[in-house]
Amino acid sequence: MYFDLPLEQLRHYKPAREEPADFSEFWDESIRETKKHPLDLKIEPVDFGLSLLDTFDVTYAGYGGQPIKAWFILPKIREKDIPCVVQYIGYGGGRGFPQDWLIWPASGFATLVMDTRGQGSSFMNGDTPDIPDCGSSHHYPGFMTVGILDPKQYYYRRVFCDAVRAVEAARNLSPVDPRKIAVCGKSQGGGISLAVSGLVPGLIAVMADVPFLCNFKRAVSVTDAFPYNEITQFCKINRDKDECVFETLSYFDAMNFVCRADAPALFSVGLMDLTCPPSTVFSAFNHYAGEKQIEIYDFNDHEGGGSHHDIKRTSFFRDQVNKKRGE
Repeated sequence: MYFDLPLEQLRHYKPAREEPADFSEFWDESIRETKKHPLDLKIEPVDFGLSLLDTFDVTYAGYGGQPIKAWFILPKIREKDIPCVVQYIGYGGGRGFPQDWLIWPASGFATLVMDTRGQGSSFMNGDTPDIPDCGSSHHYPGFMTVGILDPKQYYYRRVFCDAVRAVEAARNLSPVDPRKIAVCGKSQGGGISLAVSGLVPGLIAVMADVPFLCNFKRAVSVTDAFPYNEITQFCKINRDKDECVFETLSYFDAMNFVCRADAPALFSVGLMDLTCPPSTVFSAFNHYAGEKQIEIYDFNDHEGGGSHHDIKRTSFFRDQVNKKRGE
């Protein structure tokens, strides 16, 4: 069913951003601290029976120098300087196996799939534990409220720093062309992509499908669905902490990253999406500073456009690569 704003209002829905005064300084320092640690990039070939592809197990240093796992997959027959798509994963999922990530290498591109620290139990297995540098406060089960009373301890600070480092890792992998790096993901992966769009310059494209982590206050007011509901449940019990909670979340809201983005972007939205409500997606889309377009799926929930959108996304990235070649 339709439960959010009508489409004609969504197209112009651009709520005021509540950006902390020290937002830029907070993220500059977070990335600077992360990059104090050597990238420590390790790559090992692995055999999963994919005879037309080269597959590698990758480890690099993310937030706090902590090891982050990834898959690097590319076609055996390829150009010398190959474009690469860095992929981020939906909420609760781990990197799984290379067989789960074949669209980009089957389309002639390389891909680096970042494992999400601490996740990998809801769907697809993961191989990267979350090892915070110090303990976090009490939280509701899940990841949305881990460390939520302090931006420096919040879970997604570590994840976003890992994601920035994933782009750095991709740029250092042979035979990737470091000038032709894109980021993409669905749901949580889409939200991470939007954060990276404002933290990493020089991306060739950003592809965010039904993105999560956008306009938290709006999200908890229009949906009871998991995982935004984790925030609601925490505030329900910790009645005196809601102001602190949303102050922390303002450092991680996609709206405050995308206004700094410069890469061409492709969004998607399902107008019946109860997990990532349409108005939250349009909040980020309408604030996005770079060239942008959005695919709207009128009768879809959180699956968005599915395989139909995969085709559009591949075409979009190919167009960006061809434009780069023509420069």
